[in-house]
Amino acid sequence: MPTFLLLNSGIMWPSVAASNLDLLSLTIFIILTIVVGVVLLLLSELLGPRRRDPEKETIYECGVPLLDSAREPFTVKFYLVAILFILFDIETVFLLPYAVVYKKLGIVGLAEMGVFLLILAGGLVYLWKRGALEWD
Repeated sequence: MPTFLLLNSGIMWPSVAASNLDLLSLTIFIILTIVVGVVLLLLSELLGPRRRDPEKETIYECGVPLLDSAREPFTVKFYLVAILFILFDIETVFLLPYAVVYKKLGIVGLAEMGVFLLILAGGLVYLWKRGALEWD
C-alpha cells in the first residue's frame, strides 16, 4: 500500500522522493508553458484581423522606402565601433560580480576595481583623442 504525503494545501500526494517531485513540477511547468504559448498563437491567428494591404507587404527599412541594395559592404568604422561597444560592454560583466561581493573584498577589492576602472577610463580617453568614436 503506497504511503501518502499531506502538503500544506491539504491534498494527499503519493509519497515520492523530493527529486521526483521537483522533476514532476518542472515537467508540469514546461508542458503548461508550451500549451499556453500554442493556445495564444492559435487565438491570435483565429481572432486577428485579416486585412491585406499592398503597402504593408512592401519591403522597407525603419519606415523609409528601400533606396539601394542591402548587399553593400559596411565601412571599417562600423566594425570598429561595434568592437569598442563589445569591449566596454564586457566591463559590465566584471562590475556585476564585484557589486555582489564588494563588502567581502574590503579595501583591497575596492583598490583593484579602481585600478580596473582607471585602465578602462584611460582606454576610453585614448580612443576619444584618436577619433575612434567619431562617426564621419
